[in-house]
Amino acid sequence: MKKSNFLSVALVAVALFAGQSAFAQEGKMMKEKTVMVGGAEMYPSKTIVENAVNSKNHTTLVAAVKAADLVDVLSSKGPFTVFAPTNAAFEALPAGTVETLVKPENKEKLQGILTYHVIAGKFNAADVVALIKKNNGKAAVKTVAGSELTLSLKGDKVVVTDANGGSATVTIADVAQSNGVIHVVDAVLLPKM
Repeated sequence: MKKSNFLSVALVAVALFAGQSAFAQEGKMMKEKTVMVGGAEMYPSKTIVENAVNSKNHTTLVAAVKAADLVDVLSSKGPFTVFAPTNAAFEALPAGTVETLVKPENKEKLQGILTYHVIAGKFNAADVVALIKKNNGKAAVKTVAGSELTLSLKGDKVVVTDANGGSATVTIADVAQSNGVIHVVDAVLLPKM
């Protein structure tokens, strides 16, 4: 075989292999059990950040995570359980709160608020409910920020209560991630300041 023919055959083989590899990867994504959040599929093979950036309902949270320099943390191995407030949850805060928090001079405060929504470890809804029942209806959990959240049930819904008595309800549970799990909540939780 001539050298140029051999090179052509080798290039075709590489192209075919690359195409099969990409197809296999795409097939893997298609076979994963996904959950729709904010109009986008959340893939269990992706990290918390990789999925969150695709949710139309979490653009404010993603912007806050970027402003707080927490992208690397939430992209790391974890595992983490994140109670993820929606855009509407952030909009319910007093006017100007988000705009003030994302300023560079407030980065430490923003980090404290965001990490208050994160628990080290992966706790699916069944784990959370079992913990609540085991503790007679209320379970205190320590957040990555160092403060506690209180978990309880209202009917069949999990309610997360912050240190100020504010509460958020889990609206979408068990959004699996490669480095943990997200539970979408309808309010922003605030630590004692």
